[in-house]
Amino acid sequence: MSTRTASDSNDPVVEHASDLAVPMIKGEKPRERWRIGTEHEKFVYRTADHRAPGYDEPGGIRDLLMALTRFGWEPVIEGDNVIALAGSDGTVSLEPAGQLELSGAPVENLHQTCAETGRHLKQVKEVGAELGLGFLGLGMWPDKTRAELPIMPKGRYKIMLEHMPRVGSMGLDMMLRTCTIQTNLDYSSEADMVQKFRVSLALQPLATALFASSPFTEGKPNGYMSYRSHIWTDTDPARTGMLPFVFEDGFGYERYVDYMLDVPMYFVFRDGKYIDAAGQSFRDFLKGELPALPGEKPRLSDWNDHLSTAFPEVRLKSFLEMRGADGGPWNRICALPALWVGLLYDQSALDAAWDLVKGWSIEEQQTLRDAVPAEGLDAPAPGGGTLGELAHRVLDIAAAGLAARGEVNSMGDNEVGFLEPLRRIAKSGKSPAHDLLDRYDGAWNHDLSKIYDELSF
Repeated sequence: MSTRTASDSNDPVVEHASDLAVPMIKGEKPRERWRIGTEHEKFVYRTADHRAPGYDEPGGIRDLLMALTRFGWEPVIEGDNVIALAGSDGTVSLEPAGQLELSGAPVENLHQTCAETGRHLKQVKEVGAELGLGFLGLGMWPDKTRAELPIMPKGRYKIMLEHMPRVGSMGLDMMLRTCTIQTNLDYSSEADMVQKFRVSLALQPLATALFASSPFTEGKPNGYMSYRSHIWTDTDPARTGMLPFVFEDGFGYERYVDYMLDVPMYFVFRDGKYIDAAGQSFRDFLKGELPALPGEKPRLSDWNDHLSTAFPEVRLKSFLEMRGADGGPWNRICALPALWVGLLYDQSALDAAWDLVKGWSIEEQQTLRDAVPAEGLDAPAPGGGTLGELAHRVLDIAAAGLAARGEVNSMGDNEVGFLEPLRRIAKSGKSPAHDLLDRYDGAWNHDLSKIYDELSF
């Protein structure tokens, strides 16, 4: 989730709803300026007892952040607390229960993405070894209850934690017990955005299945491949889901603005503090009638904040965010952007992917989304066959798209190799969660503590 460091008192007041498409329009970039942004979260635990460390405790989350400053990261302060780090590789930030996230810098190719990821993981492992901390890449805490987890001192999280139980049964699980990998990608025009949005939204369940790695809850199998994905089905229906209107005729920036205006607010940021506006209406804000700030109209920064508080499977801001994947190990962090860059950044690949999904009805898409958390790659695909069988066709398209980009490293290797972890998963026909369950029933002998020995970074 985004981190605010200052009130943008000098940015323009939003006078008309028509101004709200400005961030999206400004996001348009010519192809040569398209970049790749990759975000990945990981769980932090004490190596001695696998406990999730608190913020203030010795060797805890604050000490972890401060120790990372030796690598050139600059602290970001909220109140009296360091809540993030800023640097040339992007931003290191905290999710609500101390999950550590790298929001990577915009880079030109996947070689740079993977190098950035490698630098980050090397840094956190070095610091973690000194502090007695380890890092785990999964979609959900495999063994922790909500009560066992700390809360980070960020103002927006306090508001969200109080609001979540009012609107769904699993919002607190989303905030406290899950991790994800996300990719942020550019578009050149409104029409380009629309095609990319539609393709990525239709195929988001495939990403969920290929990355599904959350089959345990509180130490036992939970019946799902991606429980993280299941959690989103009852987090907050006003701000989650598959967004059927994206496939309607006439979809574009204005229609997405209309959707966001109907998403209830969480907060307004003023004078370095978050003001609780949970459940209030941005439409009222436009009229100067927001109960949290009566008589005041929103600034563009308020709208940008609001755009970050919707959590659909694909999200539009000044770029498109792919949000369907569970957290995972190093090679899958590099594989997620490879999948979406291959599909979306070459026009022939994008057209081929659209041809694959354009006949899917809204009902078929929703049925697929509903099936994937429990069934993974075994879920039935629209038109027949399984999602695992469809994966081969989609990965072939992505590979062709990456090859056409012609981005090579110093060894002459192109970007296609970053898809290999997904090729292996597709060939097996099983989501990563299957492998975890096989180990649980086999070599681990139902001792889930083994997951820390075998799957830590």
